[in-house]
Amino acid sequence: MAEIIDGKAVAAEIVAKVTAHAASIAGTVVPGLATILVGEDPASQVYVASKSRMAKECGFHSVQHTLPREITQAELLALVDRLNNDPAIHGILVQLPLPDHIDSGAVIQAISPDKDVDGFHFINVGKLGTGEIDSAFVPCTPAGCMLLIDRVRGRDLSGLSAVVVGRSNIVGKPMANLLLAANATVTIAHSRTANLPEVVRQADIVVAAVGRPQMIKGDWIKPGATVIDVGINRIPAPEKGEGKTRLVGDVDFNSASKVAGAITPVPGGVGPMTIAMLMANTLTAACRAAGLEQPKF
Repeated sequence: MAEIIDGKAVAAEIVAKVTAHAASIAGTVVPGLATILVGEDPASQVYVASKSRMAKECGFHSVQHTLPREITQAELLALVDRLNNDPAIHGILVQLPLPDHIDSGAVIQAISPDKDVDGFHFINVGKLGTGEIDSAFVPCTPAGCMLLIDRVRGRDLSGLSAVVVGRSNIVGKPMANLLLAANATVTIAHSRTANLPEVVRQADIVVAAVGRPQMIKGDWIKPGATVIDVGINRIPAPEKGEGKTRLVGDVDFNSASKVAGAITPVPGGVGPMTIAMLMANTLTAACRAAGLEQPKF
C-alpha cells in the first residue's frame, strides 16, 4: 500500500513558516493581498473567501473587491491599475473564470508582473520557461506539487522520469518546467497522446492534471511511482443519498494506491498546497518590494 502524502500537513507547515516570517518583518513591511471576484459564482465565492481568510490568519493586509457581473472590462482594468500603483498591495489575484464579456487574458496581463502572485503573466511564464525560477512567480498549484514531490523524492530528480498528464497553462506546462529544472526527464502527455497508459507506466513520477475523474487506473502506474493527483472532480455518490456527490481526483485512488510508492489523496492532497503557496508568493512579493531577502520554501 502506498504512502499517503498529507497535503494538509505540508500546507500547514508552509503557512506557519509564512506567518512567522511575516511577523518578523512587520516593522518594515506588511504583505498585502488584494483579491478580485466578479459575479456570484458559488465556487469562486468559496475560493476567494478562503484565500482572504488565510491571508488575514498569516498577518497580511487583506482586501477583497467583490464586483457585479455587469462590470465593464474598462472598469475592471481601472481597478487593477489602481492596485498596481498601491504600495500597500503586493499581490493581486483575479478569481477565474470571469464573465464572458471580459477578456480574461487582457486582465491577467494588466497585473504588474511584480504583483502577479498567481504566476500567469507572460513575464513570469517566460522566466519559468527559461529557468529563472528564483525571480519568477511560479503558479501556486505546480509550486505546491513540487514541494510534495520533494517530501518523497528530494529536490534533485536526476535520473528519474516524470510524466505530466495535461498541458494547461495553469498546471501542465509550468509543472513540466519545474520538473525539468529539478533535473527530471519529462514527458507531457494529454488526450491526443497515443498509448497513454504505456506512456504513464514508464514514469517514476506521475502528475495527473487532465480534469477527467478517475481516468488514470492502477495498472497505468509503475510499481513504486510517486503519484500527484491535481484533479478535483465531483461525481454522483448515491451511497450518500439521492443527489449527493463526492470529490475524486483524476487518478483512480483505490487501484493506484495499491501500486504506487506514494500518492496524494483527493481531497487533502494538492488542494491545501495551492492556497499555502499563494501566501508564500505574496510574502515573497512583499519582501522583494521592500528589498528584503526572500524566504525559501
